[in-house]
Amino acid sequence: MEHTEEFTYLASVTVQITVPKRTSKARLNKARCALSRLKSIWKSKQCSLKTKVCIYDSNVKSVLLYGSECWRIVKRDITKVNAFHKGCL
Repeated sequence: MEHTEEFTYLASVTVQITVPKRTSKARLNKARCALSRLKSIWKSKQCSLKTKVCIYDSNVKSVLLYGSECWRIVKRDITKVNAFHKGCL
């Protein structure tokens, strides 16, 4: 088996020395990707705002916060997550 310093496991970046910045950055990128894949729904006039918020909560916010209970809390990361969330809404 090959030795590696960094790999992705269960959608989280695992590094030999834990670097929370990489994990939060990877989560933000995955959430941005999920958000952009739903662009047609955001532009749709057939879906109500309430439906769009439910879709956002279930498909984007869940991707963003997956595994967050294990993150080391750093103010910089909280600020970035909050900015992303507010920008989406």
